Amino acid sequence: MKPAVKKAMTILSKIPMVAIVIAVFVLGYTFKGMVSKAPHVASTSAIEKFSEKAVGKIWTCSMHPQIRLPKPGKCPLCSMDLIRAAGTSEPRRAKKEPKYACSMFCVPPMSRPGMCPICGMEMVEVEDTAGDEGTPRTLTLSKMARKLAEIQTVAVERKTVSAEIRMAGKIDYDETRLGYITAWVPGRLDRLYVDYTGVPVQKGDHLVYLYSPELSTAQTELLEALRRTKSGRKGEGSILDERAEAWVRDIRDKFRLWGMTEAQIAEIEERGTASDYMTIYAPMGGIVIHKNVLEGSYVQTGTRIYTIADLTHVWVKLDAYESDLAWLRYGQQVEFEAEAYPGETFTGTVAFIAPVLDAKTRTVKVRVNVENLDGRLKPEMFVRAVAHSEVAAGGRVVDAELAGKWMCPMHPEIVREEANDCDRCGMPLVRTETLGFVSIDTDDIEVPLVIPASAPLITGRRALVYVELPNETGTYQGREVNLGPRVGNQYIVFDGLTEGERVVVSGNFKIDSAMQIMAEPSMMSPKGGQPPPSHDHGRAQHQGNTRTGRMPSPRQDLDEPDGLKLNVPPAFASEFDPVLAAYLKTQNALSHDKPKQAKDAAAELHRSLAEVNMSLLTGQAHIAWMKEADGMTRAARDITASADIQTARAAFALLSESMIVATKCYGTTTETVHRFHCPMAFGDRGGDWLQRKDKTENPYFGSAMFRCGVKTETIGQPSAGGANDGRE
Repeated sequence: MKPAVKKAMTILSKIPMVAIVIAVFVLGYTFKGMVSKAPHVASTSAIEKFSEKAVGKIWTCSMHPQIRLPKPGKCPLCSMDLIRAAGTSEPRRAKKEPKYACSMFCVPPMSRPGMCPICGMEMVEVEDTAGDEGTPRTLTLSKMARKLAEIQTVAVERKTVSAEIRMAGKIDYDETRLGYITAWVPGRLDRLYVDYTGVPVQKGDHLVYLYSPELSTAQTELLEALRRTKSGRKGEGSILDERAEAWVRDIRDKFRLWGMTEAQIAEIEERGTASDYMTIYAPMGGIVIHKNVLEGSYVQTGTRIYTIADLTHVWVKLDAYESDLAWLRYGQQVEFEAEAYPGETFTGTVAFIAPVLDAKTRTVKVRVNVENLDGRLKPEMFVRAVAHSEVAAGGRVVDAELAGKWMCPMHPEIVREEANDCDRCGMPLVRTETLGFVSIDTDDIEVPLVIPASAPLITGRRALVYVELPNETGTYQGREVNLGPRVGNQYIVFDGLTEGERVVVSGNFKIDSAMQIMAEPSMMSPKGGQPPPSHDHGRAQHQGNTRTGRMPSPRQDLDEPDGLKLNVPPAFASEFDPVLAAYLKTQNALSHDKPKQAKDAAAELHRSLAEVNMSLLTGQAHIAWMKEADGMTRAARDITASADIQTARAAFALLSESMIVATKCYGTTTETVHRFHCPMAFGDRGGDWLQRKDKTENPYFGSAMFRCGVKTETIGQPSAGGANDGRE
């Protein structure tokens, strides 16, 4: 034995055993603290150092965003695979590795070729050519991928496009060509020569034989005035002669105002005797469309006897949608077909566009003047009309026939080469340009930039097109554009494209879906980012509908939820029991029309969900619970915040969807519940719910239809070793 070892043993032998034990205990405790703290300190230091020197390599959990680690792996809370944190990315490489994706873009691009795990199609090469920060995102497809995705492009071009405006309406009388035959003196109608409606008459035809004592008195006055003029004092210019002649003129004017012709007045003067009868003649030609009195009737001055319409000109009154008003102009030619003459085309001129929109039909009345010399067009006939407009930039209408001409603002059929007055109304003519037309002789007409209607992806106020980069075949760049009105099958583009660029017109939805899968800017996500889970789309739609009390189509996975195949530990059922109990309280309150109690129960449900111990679940069972718990939490919050019972019931329907699936998946230790279905809920779309009692208590109608619904199944306690199947 060496001297040093010997010396150490001698020293230890002199130390009491109790002191040795105490020393060992202190050293062990100190070492334990160092072991427990050292990894944490090292880990924190490593993360800080990693965050500073390797920005863009932070990994997080999609379910627990508070987890942020420097490398991929499993989430320590739910064991899900970590994903790259939002807002971080790999440093841009000079050359990207090839990626392979399904031509239907079912899954994100993968690093290896093979078969699509969703649809079984062969994966083809695809490249995400992302630029620096702030630059547009692009997608490159191989030749095979473009063929499978059926990508087609066309060039953006400038041209004058033609708008076709379709309208419907009916024929009506021309109001300016209606006339009334009235009694100008009181009397009795002894004879009506036109004794039924629909009779055509010509100007000057006799219509009525009228008896009037007042007429006899006026004739006597006329004859007396004539005798005085003949038997007056001889000598020209006497005052009595002038008064007698003035008297004769006044009586003759009275007869003319009564509708008597010059021949009738001359006949009275030649006859020399008064008569109690007068014949009324037609002042215009046309069709008698109304007979207002019967033969033998007594009439007063102004009583209407007949209504005559001149049908050589008619009006066509059409209904134009407000979206088509931009293409309609005063004086525009319109073609139409009548139901009575299929295949035959008639033409007319737009003479009036109503200044007020019909609030019920959301249309504007457009009046078209039409010649009807042969009388084939009859009032009340239905017609279908088409107007064609050549559209320039800014939506201005081009018409070659009206370029540089003058038109009457009251009668559009009056068009002249030079300034003049209207032949019919005497109004001065105006230039057609002042009525909304563009002269095609003008050299500075701007031709609009147009693209096919299938090119833009429109959502709300945004419009997105995919442009093929000119020097990179198969590379497509998403670009927002400012669209003008749609003209036929094309859109006018105000901003965002230039002439000659090629835009995708077929396959653009597939490109956009690929951009969404890769979390790049797309139609639905203008700033990019991870797309929401698929069930969230439905939830967002459902949540929007709860504001109005309407339900969308019910979920299709209520009868066969994926959770039936999950291995759920029995201990989790006790965690789920308070959630189900609060739900059943909410159902009972709504079925008895008690919104206040329903809101309180929903608040209790919200608290119970927050207290569930999710750590008992792992793998797919955990993912499924997160999905349904998210839906139940939102619905419970909506019920709590609801302003009326209709809104609460709509949110309860969404809550029931998730609750039915969760109850089947995770079971219960204390409850046996029954599932009911009401086919009349939410506009006959139907709705399901759970309740304790075996007899229907409808939460969607309450006392109005308390027993509406049928029991579809009973869900009891979970079976041993797995989830409850819920079947009787």
